[in-house]
Amino acid sequence: MQAARTVRDVAERLKAKPGQVALAWLLHKGGDIVPIPGTKRRAYLEENVAAAAIELDTAQMKALDAALAPDKISGPRYGEKMMAMVDR
Repeated sequence: MQAARTVRDVAERLKAKPGQVALAWLLHKGGDIVPIPGTKRRAYLEENVAAAAIELDTAQMKALDAALAPDKISGPRYGEKMMAMVDR
C-alpha cells in the first residue's frame, strides 16, 4: 500500500494517473527496459501513450525507486490458504 501511495502522490502532483506515472518511471529507467502495458480500451491505450511525455525529476525518481524497490514490493503471490490449493 505504501508503494501505491507514493505513485499516487507523484501522480497527483503531475496531474496524471498513477498508471501513467508507473509507465513513465519505467521509461525513465533506460532504453533496456520496455514496459508492456495491457489495455482493454482505446482510451487506456491513449493514457499509456501519454505516459511517454511525462517528465519525472530526480526527486520523483528517487521516491519511486525507493517505494518500488524489489525488496519493498516482493512477497508471496498467494496467501497460505491459496498456496495449499496450488499443484493439487
